[in-house]
Amino acid sequence: MPIKTPSAEVGAEKPNERGEGNIIYVGSKPPMSYVMACLVQLNGGGPSVVLKARGRAISSAVDVAEILRNRFMKDALKVKSVVTSTEQLEGEGGRMKNVSAIEITLEKK
Repeated sequence: MPIKTPSAEVGAEKPNERGEGNIIYVGSKPPMSYVMACLVQLNGGGPSVVLKARGRAISSAVDVAEILRNRFMKDALKVKSVVTSTEQLEGEGGRMKNVSAIEITLEKK
């Protein structure tokens, strides 16, 4: 059995629980920050990238996906899936609050 050293594991990326590629969580930064993060992941050899956002950041996630598809990676990127959901979060005063969420999977053609 070969011996694995810690240096052999440097830079190795583990897929998430579903075996998908890299995940980018979209928040309140400008959309171009997330576009650059996606480009780094895709140009680094990843076959796909997953954009996740909740609430008001959903529109930014859609903007990021469209900027990537139409400006930076024309004819090289496609939308594999779009999943919408509702998450329950505890709001002020302990009340439960529904928040919309989106997950956009983009993959290289």
